[in-house]
Amino acid sequence: MKKQLPKNEWEAFFAVYENKPYKGVRLNPLKGGRYALNGILGEQIPWEENGFYTRIDKLGASPFHFAGLFYSQEPSAMSAAPLLGVQAGERVLDLCSAPGGKGTQLACVMGGEGLIVLNEPVLSRAKILSGNVERMGVKNAVVTCETPERLAEKFEGYFDKILVDAPCSGEGMFRKNTEEALAEWSEENVALCAARQRRIVSEAVKMLKGGGKLVYSTCTFAPQEDEEQVAWLTDEYPQMRLISLEKLYPHKIKGEGHFVALFEKMGKETPARVKEMKEMKPLICRERERAFRAFEKQYLQEISFGNLHEAGGVIYALPDHVFDFKGLSVLRVGLRLGEVKNGRFEPSHSLALATKKNEWKNVVDLSETDPRLEKYLHGETIEEANAKNGWCVVCVAGFPIGLGKVVNGVVKNHIPKGIRKN
Repeated sequence: MKKQLPKNEWEAFFAVYENKPYKGVRLNPLKGGRYALNGILGEQIPWEENGFYTRIDKLGASPFHFAGLFYSQEPSAMSAAPLLGVQAGERVLDLCSAPGGKGTQLACVMGGEGLIVLNEPVLSRAKILSGNVERMGVKNAVVTCETPERLAEKFEGYFDKILVDAPCSGEGMFRKNTEEALAEWSEENVALCAARQRRIVSEAVKMLKGGGKLVYSTCTFAPQEDEEQVAWLTDEYPQMRLISLEKLYPHKIKGEGHFVALFEKMGKETPARVKEMKEMKPLICRERERAFRAFEKQYLQEISFGNLHEAGGVIYALPDHVFDFKGLSVLRVGLRLGEVKNGRFEPSHSLALATKKNEWKNVVDLSETDPRLEKYLHGETIEEANAKNGWCVVCVAGFPIGLGKVVNGVVKNHIPKGIRKN
């Protein structure tokens, strides 16, 4: 670090590690509800309009976190996604997406329009990613568990925007994740990360369309993983033009170490493979569609789902113009609506979190201080005399947190067991 920094910055840089790291939260514009987070939000983070500093610990225990109103995210980590300038209606890829901070950041900007592919090659991490997509109420995502090479075979020249938040040696996180980051660091690991990053970026370049943009980011200070990668990329791929480059140091900003570079792929030609790529045709049997439509008519209002597709007994609402995903390892496509059992449709937790209170006919709305709220989040039944029999959405201060089924004033809990509070 002394080689990287001017001598007059050494003291300030190393002094940073005596202080606690900054914490941040990013609001979810898909759901709104900023008013509900008074007391949590501090100063706005300069590079993300929905990002705010916070001093509150254990925000994951908040019912508003459960409802997907915000994502806890390190402030500097919010700097990469905005550089892509993602627009609604585009095709977007987050190639190394888990746990989902940057990917859901991109999805929130898209507002449910277009298509975003969030990929993670490690299955256990891909499941965490899929859970965060569900919690944030994203409807237009495809979550895949594939290697970059496998994706590049299918998606040559397909995406308008690509984010590569590359696995790295983590030097920028020494203050935030001290024990873990230090335990994993070595000069050999830096070299291994650099080699892996080049392999990943090479596949990303193949998948970017002409005129498209790519952001490469890391949370390390190592030149081999940052500036040297930029130099290699522009030498190896002359069509990739460097637009901007920024290195965030923790003694200069309120955040941890981060590196971000933005590229544009020159040329406008669309590969023949993209022109020939088939879209997925939604397929569902009449009986199951009839069961869902009956549920929709009875319990939902101001909303109607299209592109219904059945797979493995589960009914999904596919994003518009989604590709044929057969042959890929896919964890989530669009919105999981639920499944038909014994001729009746049973809604999923995903449906609750992707909808709003006013889109349901039967609502149980709990305040933050209502003792029934904690009971419900722990998976217990609660009582509500005014609720009609049948399915209902359960809300906290007007924001859906899950489903229930009412029988004579008793609300049976339908939060999936794996995400209930302990």
